[in-house]
Amino acid sequence: MDPLVVSHAALWVAVLVLGVAVLALARQVGVLHERVAPMGALVMDSGPKVGETAPAFTLKALGGETVHLGAEGMRRATLVFFMSPTCPVCRKLLPVLKTMRASERGRTEIVLASDGDMTEHLAYRQKQGLEEFPYVLSTELGMTFRIGKLPYAVLLDAHGTVRAKGLVNSREQLESLFTADELGVASIQDYLQKAG
Repeated sequence: MDPLVVSHAALWVAVLVLGVAVLALARQVGVLHERVAPMGALVMDSGPKVGETAPAFTLKALGGETVHLGAEGMRRATLVFFMSPTCPVCRKLLPVLKTMRASERGRTEIVLASDGDMTEHLAYRQKQGLEEFPYVLSTELGMTFRIGKLPYAVLLDAHGTVRAKGLVNSREQLESLFTADELGVASIQDYLQKAG
């Protein structure tokens, strides 16, 4: 036999074997994707529960504006992002919040919340370019929502009702709060348990 024909046949056999291998791997990826479902924000069930109206707060932001949270005075849905200047994960999520603020403009306001020394927070706010966000300092707000770990976020609707909340360590977990609200469930984990 001609060596060129043999090598050509061997290459076609190799292509077919690789095609079967790729299909088998694609199937396995699909199976793994179903088993390892995307997890949303980790809900720690303390503080006001999803579906309850949050207590009313009227707070003065670092920029001088008044921020209304909870039952009274809210103009639109609000994402309250609890953070700290010393939290590296919080810092990592700041660009995500800036992107969300631009995409959600008019529908959802984003409020940054923390506690501690005002001077430290003013410097951090300026260094990170957070002047466009309402940034409030309130120990009472954190205690009301029972914030134990950071970063933590709470999504309130325009009437002050808690729509979703949880510990958020990534863009996906932060976006899962909006997804949970759209699906009408307390959390993505809750949705997966009901669906499964």
